[in-house]
Amino acid sequence: MEEVTSPASIIQVSPHLREIVIFLLCAVLVVPLFRRLKTSPVLGYLLVGAIIGPYGLKAIADVEGARQLGEFGVIFLLFTIGLDLSFDRLRSMSRLIFGLGGLQVAATGLSIGAIAWAWGNPPQAAIILGVCLALSSTAIITQLLIEKDEFSSPFGRTVFAVLLLQDLAVVPLLIAVNALGAGTEPLPIDLIFAFGKSVIAIAVIILIGRLTLRPLFRMVAGAHSPELLMAMTLLAILATAIGTGLAGLPMALGAFLAGMLLAETEFRHQVEADIQPFKGLLLGLFFIGVGMGIDFSAVLDRAFLVGASVIGLILLKVIIFAVAGWLFNLPRPVILRGSLLLGPGGEFALLAIGATLAAGVLDQGTGQFMMIVAALSMALTPLMLPLGHWLERQTRPAAEQQETYLSSINPDALQGHVIIAGFGRVGQTIAALLTMQKAPYLALDIDPLASKKQRLAGMPIYYGDVERTEVLEQLGIGTAAALVLTIDKPLTAKKTLAAIRTRWPDIPVYVRARDASHSRELELLGATGIVPETLEASLALAGQVLRGIGTPMDAVNILINRIRDEDYAGIETIGKDTQDSGQKTEIKKTEGG
Repeated sequence: MEEVTSPASIIQVSPHLREIVIFLLCAVLVVPLFRRLKTSPVLGYLLVGAIIGPYGLKAIADVEGARQLGEFGVIFLLFTIGLDLSFDRLRSMSRLIFGLGGLQVAATGLSIGAIAWAWGNPPQAAIILGVCLALSSTAIITQLLIEKDEFSSPFGRTVFAVLLLQDLAVVPLLIAVNALGAGTEPLPIDLIFAFGKSVIAIAVIILIGRLTLRPLFRMVAGAHSPELLMAMTLLAILATAIGTGLAGLPMALGAFLAGMLLAETEFRHQVEADIQPFKGLLLGLFFIGVGMGIDFSAVLDRAFLVGASVIGLILLKVIIFAVAGWLFNLPRPVILRGSLLLGPGGEFALLAIGATLAAGVLDQGTGQFMMIVAALSMALTPLMLPLGHWLERQTRPAAEQQETYLSSINPDALQGHVIIAGFGRVGQTIAALLTMQKAPYLALDIDPLASKKQRLAGMPIYYGDVERTEVLEQLGIGTAAALVLTIDKPLTAKKTLAAIRTRWPDIPVYVRARDASHSRELELLGATGIVPETLEASLALAGQVLRGIGTPMDAVNILINRIRDEDYAGIETIGKDTQDSGQKTEIKKTEGG
């Protein structure tokens, strides 16, 4: 008779099965909730860890086992950061990354470290606290910049450059934690020796990686098997991580270098997409493990001190970045908004403090207190972007304010003109064609330097924000013949169009769209005409190819116009009855024969 295995025995035989089930349940519940709240899931993981940990419901008994599994999340996180830090990219942004970013991290780290030392922390712990609290949340800030269409702006590029240096600083920070927790009293020579070993390890891994990674990935990719490519990626990550681990260095350092090496290959984007789910889940487990070690009740009696520390941390980082930005001659709006966005702490502060606690360098009370300060400051990060935008508007110089509101223009004297919002290459091309036809126009652009330069050249362009209805009123939108939105930020274009349609429903609005999906959204908002830039670029390129292979010009024009008409007709039918739309499509197919 076969022996029946009971559920309890299955749980006992399978290590960490109970913890894995609880973690997956938490991930399924926490991530959607915090996404809906537009808050980083990291904070949710920390909260869940505190609730189910030994200071809460005690749902997970093997806290150390959960933390060990979570270490793989750190490895995958450092690998994906390496994928964003190719050597070419570092060289192209070296001034902002190593200059501005290096100054920000060094000055902030020294300032916070000095404060921590003055409060009675040992020098090695003060150094670690200073550096890790100087870092900001790469995950949250990057997502905010993407959502607000700011990632490619001068402001977004500056902030991202500082984040890149902060990510680079994590590697020596983890090495220092390893050295300080080695069991003997750390001396400067110990740190020098540790960094010397890291340099040798980095050189060896880069040499081996450059010689082997690309050929191995090409061989595996030639098999056309996604499973083999995933296996090769995991092998590259774990092999380099184990290599640095055997050298007495953090395993995350090897994964970071593997990411940088793969960033220079043609496999970077596929690898990044494949590894993303692993990184997210395992990193979530890591932060749950960190949350298990936080005793929130222990600091409730110091709530005022926690709040003051959060505000003090943000203010200190804001001041230091503002001074650094001034030294690097950054534009004032970039300094103001960038300092606020980089002011709160980040997930790497939690990582480094957790590692410092595990190494015995930092006492439990101080470590838990600082993790709560870092976590609460992270929660404020999403508020910093709109706050910085509002403050930038309020503190704009009087001369700039006058130009913004266009007080030199008499709106009553304007009639039948075209308003061009966005005066980049597309806007300038439209202006040139209007000038050839002697059609009056006024242009608006958010870039003060560009607008000033064009005005000095005699063009009717003004500095201003198209999202502000009072600016459009000064441009005489009520009597304009048309408005053209050439903004290359899809979210801004949609918000502007919605505001215009609310105030001025009858004015023709022609909009530059990014793609077909963006075009459909703009059509629903009431755009008069839409030009998807991807479609037009594709048609222009296809036309050149057809003419290049001998197709007559008339045939090319007929074909392109037919495709253009069909595609735009598809956009114009959005919002109509689905059945009626389907019938029209069938009629069109029949006529096309």
